[in-house]
Amino acid sequence: TMNLISLLSCLSVLLPSDANFSLTLSCFQMGANGYMSSTGTISYDAYGQRMRVRNAGIVGNQTFTLDQLMLFIYYEIDWSKLSCKKLPLDASFIPMQVPSDATLVGQAIVGSSSAWGMGILTNTWSGKLSENSFYTSLFTEIGCIPVTFTGYTPQSGQTTINTFNWVLGISNPMDFFPPIICTSSKLEETETPHNVFTALQSLAMKTKRHL
Repeated sequence: TMNLISLLSCLSVLLPSDANFSLTLSCFQMGANGYMSSTGTISYDAYGQRMRVRNAGIVGNQTFTLDQLMLFIYYEIDWSKLSCKKLPLDASFIPMQVPSDATLVGQAIVGSSSAWGMGILTNTWSGKLSENSFYTSLFTEIGCIPVTFTGYTPQSGQTTINTFNWVLGISNPMDFFPPIICTSSKLEETETPHNVFTALQSLAMKTKRHL
């Protein structure tokens, strides 16, 4: 079926056996049902399952910057305070790749199919993050490059990530090494591990409560 063929095509690119698959891209994110928005960059290495996200944005009427390193452990780095938190990481779901249990919704051309080079064929995938939580992701047919992710959880509402300016490869390999300010940080305990979304959502909720 088209679903299986498309998924196998994506997995052949994204499985750790392909050590050359890595991306550097720009992103725009909106979360907490529109209460928080940010722009930044993402470096992603599929082979090592590593991700570095740098964001600057607005929560309510306050600005913020956030540097996140996901490397088996979640590092939250605040350069303005020269501080680094080490927290448990939940890496079971990564929006940069298609989950093995995702369902293919359909295909569409982003742009125009009227002439060569005017459009990109994309696949839309959907699935569950957990009970009452779901996502929809848009990936290019060729290369399985992530284009758009939309997720919803009852706790944090809707989160949308749009990506652009994709570059194959990592421009700075040092992105995946914790900075020296993290050396003395101790692993903190949390009720639930962090993932790629919860840190920004937590920041939005804390700011909203304090306004």
